[in-house]
Amino acid sequence: MTVYVFGHRNPDTDAICAAIAYADYLQRTHLPDAVAACCGAPNRRTEYALRRARLMAPRIIMDVRPEVSDVCRTDPIVAYDDEVFQEVYERMSENKLGALPVLNREGKFLGLLTLLDLMKVIFEGDDDPIQARQVCSSVRKICDVLKGEFQHCDAPDEKAKVMVMVGAMSAEGFTKRLNQFHPSETLVVSGNRPTIQLPALERGVRVLVVTGAYELSPGLLQLAQLNRVTVIKSAFDTATTTMRIKSARRIESAIQTDCLAVSSKLPVADARKLVDRSRQNLFPVLDDKGKLFGVLSKSDLVNPPKPKLVLVDHNELSQAVQGADESEIVEVLDHHRVGGNLKSDHPIRFINEPVGSTCTLVAKQFRGAGLIPTPGIAICMASGIISDTLHLRSPTTTEVDRELLEWLKSFANIDLDDFVREFFEVGSALQSQPAARVVREDCKEFVDRGHRFSISQIEEIGFDLFWERSSELLEALVELTEERSLDFSALLVTDIVSNGSLLLMSHEPDFWEAINYPRLERNLYQLEDVVSRKKQLLPLISQLLENSLNSVGQSEAT
Repeated sequence: MTVYVFGHRNPDTDAICAAIAYADYLQRTHLPDAVAACCGAPNRRTEYALRRARLMAPRIIMDVRPEVSDVCRTDPIVAYDDEVFQEVYERMSENKLGALPVLNREGKFLGLLTLLDLMKVIFEGDDDPIQARQVCSSVRKICDVLKGEFQHCDAPDEKAKVMVMVGAMSAEGFTKRLNQFHPSETLVVSGNRPTIQLPALERGVRVLVVTGAYELSPGLLQLAQLNRVTVIKSAFDTATTTMRIKSARRIESAIQTDCLAVSSKLPVADARKLVDRSRQNLFPVLDDKGKLFGVLSKSDLVNPPKPKLVLVDHNELSQAVQGADESEIVEVLDHHRVGGNLKSDHPIRFINEPVGSTCTLVAKQFRGAGLIPTPGIAICMASGIISDTLHLRSPTTTEVDRELLEWLKSFANIDLDDFVREFFEVGSALQSQPAARVVREDCKEFVDRGHRFSISQIEEIGFDLFWERSSELLEALVELTEERSLDFSALLVTDIVSNGSLLLMSHEPDFWEAINYPRLERNLYQLEDVVSRKKQLLPLISQLLENSLNSVGQSEAT
């Protein structure tokens, strides 16, 4: 089963590069089905890094909840609308099926056919003596269900509606009765009775079925050919032959065209709500083009398989791909605080170390296993380290980051110093993205002491573009806060040259007045030497929240 390696939502370079490199590591060690995935498109810097590494971006998957396509049967036994009772009934009986999807010969889905509806084909119109005798079929289908053979055949595959007459009376009575029907729409069943066969052939009936394995005489056969009468020889007796002719009726009148069909892309949880309310036992599954994809029964939804996930660069479900809470988390590789409500039913591999980049931890796994990364994977991991540590200048940088970046240099086939300069020059979010995208590009949500908030971060060369767009960025932050029902949202704009940041807030919560950094204007602060969301800004916010709670507690106590 595929194991998806995911970075966090709104992934940055470290998240995407860690997913790609760790999936490669897992494939080469113990999980050959590991596949890198991401929750959104790479930003321009990540695209540049992947292009230099000659690696494809991970597959974008926005929701890992199992879909109907994951649990339905994709090789269903089907019926076609031009088939007849006998052949469909035998197929259902042989496969012990109570229902079938029905298609036309072009593959278009038409509806559902149940065994109960199919049986009605045989008894159709039994309360009407005329309708009870009618059979809509082709003469070839009639011959097939009789296991008979043609003595003469005319237009065998033409669809026809015929009235069945049994020649079990006197010749005079038969002729009189035959005159009541249109001969070209009449099928006559007769034993070895020339006195019945002759008037039927003279009138030019559509079909003459001769029972008991008898054959027409040469003279009568010549008359049949002259009048274009199809002649079928049946080995059965007259009663059995008449009954089997009814089973040559086409199934089209019994098809349920208003049945409930479900989309192959529908989440299993949503499909379960639909089918639980339905009396159907079988549900056709259609693809986006309305073609039959498979079939689904209620039992298929009882215990759907859980997706298997490896989380990198995050460990909180609030930051994970949609549906992670319904998945099996098999491993976590991260360098952030442990938070959120991540749970598992059994022990998992959980690696969390205080380093500057998740790619550092991935490189450590490669080196520890004695694996030599390909040049592309080495560049990929180096990109994650360079991005998250601002090329080893961030306060989150450790000796482990420096050591492993140096180790990766020996496998990369590029000059990393030139790469670093180009990496930070390319892809200014403020230069190329609308404000709404800027505040969502690298956005993480947190829950701390009862408060839900988000922190976005972008790296720029200087603050000139920020000052030009500060008003629209503030509006975008306010919209993000309302959209996600957060207490507040923040944007950390980091200058990679000066190693300082500006902090823009959607609004200033009550506890914010205690912040010990210069306020440049309402909702905007200057944070010198602050470049890390994880190690500097998030702990600062947590401390402000803690102090606020303590102050409230002391006030209540007095």
